[in-house]
Formats: sequence, C-alpha cells, structure tokens
Amino acid sequence: MKKLTLAKTLSSFIIILLFFSFLYYLGTNQKHIFNKNKGQIAFEKARVLEVLSEKLQEYDVVPGLYMGTQEIEIKILTGAHKGEVYQLRNNLSRIYNVYVKKGMSIIVSIDQTGTQMQPISVYSYYRLPVLYALASIFFLLLIVLGGKKGLKSVIGLLFTLICVIFLFVPLLFRGYSPILSAVLVTTLTTFATLLLLNGWSQKTLSAILGTSLGLVLAGLFSYISGNLAHISAINTSEAETLMNIASDTTMQVKGILFAGILVASLGAVMDVGMSIASAIFEIHNANPKLTKKELFIAGMNVGKDMMGTMSNTLILAFTGGSLNVLILLYAYNMPYLQLMNIDFLAIELIRGLSGSIAVVLTVPLTASISAYLIPGSKTYKK
Repeated sequence: MKKLTLAKTLSSFIIILLFFSFLYYLGTNQKHIFNKNKGQIAFEKARVLEVLSEKLQEYDVVPGLYMGTQEIEIKILTGAHKGEVYQLRNNLSRIYNVYVKKGMSIIVSIDQTGTQMQPISVYSYYRLPVLYALASIFFLLLIVLGGKKGLKSVIGLLFTLICVIFLFVPLLFRGYSPILSAVLVTTLTTFATLLLLNGWSQKTLSAILGTSLGLVLAGLFSYISGNLAHISAINTSEAETLMNIASDTTMQVKGILFAGILVASLGAVMDVGMSIASAIFEIHNANPKLTKKELFIAGMNVGKDMMGTMSNTLILAFTGGSLNVLILLYAYNMPYLQLMNIDFLAIELIRGLSGSIAVVLTVPLTASISAYLIPGSKTYKK
C-alpha cells in the first residue's frame, strides 16, 4: 500500500513538473511585439506629498467628478528614480481623470527619453491593495467555510488562472487553432479541478466527460452560427489591434471569439456536470436496485431544475458586462432591423446562447454517462 501511494505521489510530481516546464518553455520562447516603449516609459508607484494648487470644476452630469488641473508634488517610491521628488501638473478630463489628494498612492508614467513636454505624468490610482484584499477575503472565506474542500477549491482556481494566462493565451499567440486550444484548456482545467475536489471515481469521470462533451458541442454550435452570421473577432472593438498582432505573428484571429465563449462558459457547465453526476451517485447509493434508465430519468429531473437558472446566469453575466453599450443603444432608439443586425448585439447573443446551449446539452450527456458508469463501480466513495 505504501509503495502504491509513493508511486502515485511520484507520478503526480513528475506530471506537475513536466506541465510547468512546458509553461516555462511557452513563456520564455515567446516573441512579443509592441515593445517600442519598453525601456522608454516606466510605470512606478508614487506618493502625493502635497497638492500645491488646483483649478477644478465639478462636472454637473456626474457628481463628484472634477475637471481641470492640479499642481502637485510627488515622491517616487519604486524603480530607478526611487526617493526623488518632483512637481508636476495633473490634468483631469472626462476620459483621463485621476483626482489626487495629499498622502494618496498613485501610479505615474516616466518618460526616460526626455522627449515629452512633461516627462512625469499621473497614470492611474494605485489599486493593488484593494485587489489583493478582495482576493484574500475570497480565498479566506473559501477556506474557512469550505474547510479542506475550500482549500482545494482555491488551488483549483489558481490552476485555472495559470492555464488561461500561461497556456491558453501563449498558444493563441503562437498561431495554434483558438478552438482546439480552448478545448484543450477547458478539458485540462475540468479534469484537474474535478479530480482535485472529488478524487478519482466514476462520479468524477462522469462529470468530466459530460462537461467536456457539452463544451465541445457548444463550441461547434457557436462556430457554425458565427460563420453563418458572419461574426468573428474582426467584428469586435479590439479587431484592429488583434489584426496588427496577427500581422507580426501567426495568431489566428478568426476563431478567438468562439474560443472565448468556451472559456467563459466553463464554470457554469462544470457546475451542472458535477451536480448531475453527484445527484445520480447519491441516488444510486440510496437505492442500488434502480436501473440505468431510472437513474437517467432522475438525473434529468435534477438537470431540468438547473437549466433555467444556469442559462440565466450566463445571459445575465454577458448582459452585465455589456451594460454600458446597451444603454447607448437604448438612448439612440435604433430601429429593430438596425439594432438586431449590429455586430455587438449579434456577438453578445451568440455568446450567451452558446453558453446556454452548453449548459442544456451537459444535462442529458452527464446524466446518460453517469447512469452508465456509476452502477458499474463496486465501491462508492464521496
């Protein structure tokens, strides 16, 4: 038994080592572009020592928004200019608006070539403490309320973020198929997350297979519907920048939109897949005499209750992320034919509906796989 445990630990260590070695290879052998400003513009943390004077006027439309200028004195806290004190003008407009006060920490941009009229300018607020605090509260709540499983959830979430940032994006940048890259990353994160949270069992395997198949079919639906509607990443607001990147690399722009749909839908689909598999697992444990057909029907009954809520979750998530644009569309009172055929709305509808299709398809897929696999297991573990 000890030898078996040691072998599992050693094999897991080797797999993890190989995986992170591959990520390191992707990162270190990456050709980056848009590095023209590298070494010329530095972004450093600074503290406002004093607000010397200000000429500001509150904007009537947005209370608390001030426009005008501030003469301020700052002290650089990081980088090559650390400890140096400067006086500069902070310009506030409706687009670039960083209203500073004495003692506030900010980010400044420093022109190291000396070609700009004002070599140091206010760039943004220093937001890292807030972001770190919010993330810490989230992780702490997971661990305190979830216990051991909460800790595993944190590890699974960190693994997912690593896969997206250090695997998915570099693969796209290197010119690999966006759809296949998304399928690889979503399958990998599904496998790792569910295995970490629930261990290896027929229940976990059923959830992994149901989730992966649901996502693949949803990706296929979104790709076909996108092509029929003549929608791709070139219809997004970032299209020009993406095409500039693609011209200097081998990146495939066309499939990026649909790859993003798969990744965005993963969380909800994984939740549905695991819930259906767990429900059938518990039902079978409570009554092992149930047939596969009865287990499938029970899983479908549970899934039907989840379809509407999870579909709403995805639709509302996409709507919330696009609320500013939706307000603009409403304000302009566009005719129906114009509104329903603009690129933005078509993209958001395809995103939301494709994710919802993934949720709906995952229910019967996971239910049928679970009904087939779970009764075949001789031992049942939670």
